[in-house]
Amino acid sequence: MWYNPIMMWLLRSPLHTTLSGNTMIITYTGRKSGKMFSTPVNYIRDGDVLWTVSLRQRTWWRSLHDSPVTLRVRGKDVTGVANAITDQQQVTDCLMVYLRKAPQIAKYIGVGLDASGQPRLQDVAEAARTRVMVRVQLSGS
Repeated sequence: MWYNPIMMWLLRSPLHTTLSGNTMIITYTGRKSGKMFSTPVNYIRDGDVLWTVSLRQRTWWRSLHDSPVTLRVRGKDVTGVANAITDQQQVTDCLMVYLRKAPQIAKYIGVGLDASGQPRLQDVAEAARTRVMVRVQLSGS
């Protein structure tokens, strides 16, 4: 995406505070090429785990299977192990947790909220058909 270099520059700069509360840079090694790649992604934190969601049609997450990664989070580099979750039921379950922690994201992925502000399960299950979840267990945790 054309704006990724701008996002990464901002996240690595002293101006990162404008974005780094919910956006991080993930750096990983390509499974086929062996090259290092970095991409900005939105995230939520759940204790010692960081979660992100991606469209299945994108390819960056395919390299993440018990993969060491470096993350730029809130102006600091941290390490962890990343796993892409592709099973639709598991994605639904993880996405439900994700959206309960960040309901403001729901509208961007086509998920409605019920009267109490919770994501509608049917919408989440539908969204899971076209998405994957990435779980990063932070190191030293």
